[in-house]
Amino acid sequence: MYAVRKLMYMLVQERLKDFGQPDLIAAESTNGIGPVERAAIRRLKELNSNGLEKMMKEHQLDVIVAPNNAISSLLAIGGHPGIVVPAGYDEKGVPFGICFGGLQGYEPRLIEMAYAFEQATKVRRQPMFKP
Repeated sequence: MYAVRKLMYMLVQERLKDFGQPDLIAAESTNGIGPVERAAIRRLKELNSNGLEKMMKEHQLDVIVAPNNAISSLLAIGGHPGIVVPAGYDEKGVPFGICFGGLQGYEPRLIEMAYAFEQATKVRRQPMFKP
């Protein structure tokens, strides 16, 4: 009974549901990758090959660019590198970034482009802490 109360307290007070903790707990009770997961992985690889990789190769692109981390999930699915650097600040002073993404093996190009962008814009500034 104590364990149930403790779990309920954690779920409510620590807002674990908001951070996906029930999904992690459910994942722990599995025994690994089964047929459903293998099919999903195959489909993701297929979508990646016919999507991002195909587009970049057909158009001979070195990089794709998007605001903040908008393409990070797409890059992650295919195991592609991405780098986010500061791009500016909104009207409240909250920073936002720009993401440079590419194909596997493009890391040196991405770093060069991200560095060149940072040097050209010079938007990075020290964070200000308000007491």
